[in-house]
Amino acid sequence: MEYVSAVPVPQPRTRAASAPDSAGSRRSLAAGLLLGAAGATVVLLASGRTWAEGRAAVGGGTLPLSADGRDVTGLPAALAVVGLAALVAVFAVRGAGRLLVAGLLAVSGLGAGLSAFAGASDSAALDEKAAQTTGNTAATVEALSHTAWPYLTAAGGLLILLAGLLALRYGRHWPAMSGRYERDGTPRPRKAPRTAPDPDRPEDLWKALDRGEDPTREV
Repeated sequence: MEYVSAVPVPQPRTRAASAPDSAGSRRSLAAGLLLGAAGATVVLLASGRTWAEGRAAVGGGTLPLSADGRDVTGLPAALAVVGLAALVAVFAVRGAGRLLVAGLLAVSGLGAGLSAFAGASDSAALDEKAAQTTGNTAATVEALSHTAWPYLTAAGGLLILLAGLLALRYGRHWPAMSGRYERDGTPRPRKAPRTAPDPDRPEDLWKALDRGEDPTREV
């Protein structure tokens, strides 16, 4: 006669449950790195392009003028560099420090996007160039036009912002830099003391001299 045990057999669910979390962590990590790096690259490149064009009256004619993003505002490029540094620093810290760095990453992206969007209709940079070119402080730019580069710069800032939001949401599951070189207070194995070189072995004497030791000194 066969007996059936009423005790339930535990099923190995731990690995199956952790697999989706691990996959989601890797996806969010890859997305955060891609968005942050791409956004900073777009901001740095687009902020160096021509944002505004116009003409200034000089004598009996006009002089074409142009201003790039750094002439209009240097804030997007500076914040993009801050964002890149924060993106790298996310993996160097843990816990509350990681949240602070992720917040800095998000704020830098938001600031880069807003400052670029505000500079999309700016004319002060070209007016200043017109005054310097003509020598007339009251000179202004005529036929003012703007390009699409400031909006692309703002889009790059938005990508950095998204990377920061991903780090805030999923950063606690991301890996950190190896702590192999961190001091954890555990005693390290001591090296075995070197024995005195054998005077009958010339190679031992030469090795001791190479190490800066006195082969004639007794240990």
